[in-house]
Amino acid sequence: MKSSLKQWRRLALGLMLVWVLVFLALLSYFMESRVDDPHSAAALSYTDTRRLTSLQGNPRTIMATHLGLATSSTPSASSNTQQEQSQEENPSADPQPSPLSQEAYPYPDLQSLAAWSAFGTQDVGSRSAAILANPKHHFNTSSLYKNVTLVAWDPAPYTLNLHKWYSNPDYNLFTPYMEHRMHFPAQPFYILHPKYIWQLWDVIQGNNLENIQPNPPSSGFIGILLMMSLCEEVHVYEYIPSLRQTDLCHYHERYYDAACTLGAYHPLLYEKMLIQRVNVGSEDDLKRKGKVTLPGFKNVHCEP
Repeated sequence: MKSSLKQWRRLALGLMLVWVLVFLALLSYFMESRVDDPHSAAALSYTDTRRLTSLQGNPRTIMATHLGLATSSTPSASSNTQQEQSQEENPSADPQPSPLSQEAYPYPDLQSLAAWSAFGTQDVGSRSAAILANPKHHFNTSSLYKNVTLVAWDPAPYTLNLHKWYSNPDYNLFTPYMEHRMHFPAQPFYILHPKYIWQLWDVIQGNNLENIQPNPPSSGFIGILLMMSLCEEVHVYEYIPSLRQTDLCHYHERYYDAACTLGAYHPLLYEKMLIQRVNVGSEDDLKRKGKVTLPGFKNVHCEP
């Protein structure tokens, strides 16, 4: 009788052990599934977002080193308040950016095209006269890209040689430009001078104690600086993440990647810190809406 009771006890203990192992395995499986799901990942707090280090550079914590630096001044330009909907790098040139180049150098292929136009009222509203739009959305045929000014850029090398760049751009810049000019000769269409792109990079580096990778700035940052040159005031949404922070890269597609916020190739984190310091809007707008209000260069007055 005692022997039979011991056997039952051993069997019960064995079954309990198997049940515990199965439970732990299932728990581990579901926990890993939640971590991999971009929708279930817990959003970082507003403060935590500011403390994230860049994916493209030195892993040291950098936020505290930048809080006391003064912002860099840049040239002034014309007026008109616009709204920009943001989506969304060999150091040693001039420390301040030059104005938008008006030279119509021949334009990047559709992969690198930065088109300023109304993208769609359901996404960005109907009042925006100039936004940085994704070029793959029927650029050559869509009516959204007509009767607006277009701007293109190509990530040329830091040490600029225009002749070499013209003969061998990173992207097929000039063929789409010339085709578009042939079909729409009256439409304003500009190519940014490559030196302007790297002067913006110099401004970012000059306002950071951290040495950042010499990769061109993002289209978002370039667009913001262009709008500051053209407008009296610029409103930018979710370029700096709000409390609604997500790993969603662009408002027009369901693609998730933290590099779209922090930067992998472009110095995004450093760009965002600089824009945050220039922001003259309220902290509440920044937290709830991800909205920054930037003065146009015409309204920036620097002390001597």
